[in-house]
Amino acid sequence: MSQFQFVMRSGPTPGVTFALEGDQLVIGRDASNNITINDAEISRKHSRLLFQGGKYVLEDLGSTNGTFVNGQRLAGPVVLKTGDVVSLGEQIVLMYDVITVDVGATMVSSRQMAQAAAPQAAALPAEVPPPYSASPAKKINPLFFIVGGGVFLFLCLCISFFWWVDATYRWCTFFPFITGC
Repeated sequence: MSQFQFVMRSGPTPGVTFALEGDQLVIGRDASNNITINDAEISRKHSRLLFQGGKYVLEDLGSTNGTFVNGQRLAGPVVLKTGDVVSLGEQIVLMYDVITVDVGATMVSSRQMAQAAAPQAAALPAEVPPPYSASPAKKINPLFFIVGGGVFLFLCLCISFFWWVDATYRWCTFFPFITGC
């Protein structure tokens, strides 16, 4: 069983998920639409989704700012695929996703997540469970450690130098302007 959804990537409410349920859905600014996005860039009746042959087909309804799929302005109906980026005007960006629901499963996952996890799971040893997180691991910038290590080394050298100057009574040699020697 499959469920379809749009996830707003940018616009007035990023992160909001719109479940796509029905044979015909109208997207626009007007409150009577199936999917209402309250933004000045969106026409009252901006675009329409038609469910045909188990897939959603997107078409522009003559909107002022246009409907785009993966950066291409729609000139006619387009069949949506998992991962397609749908833009309404320049500011509203929606990600199209298909969620596969296995009645016997204990978890719901998107097809995109399952495909991304499959190669990783095959490369792991059997005792390591596959990753279930949808967010990728954050990468640590090595520049942070290089700069931090350099600053730490510089401070250590400065402290060591001043300790040596003080221990060997060389203040007059290195800093005669401070001590008045």
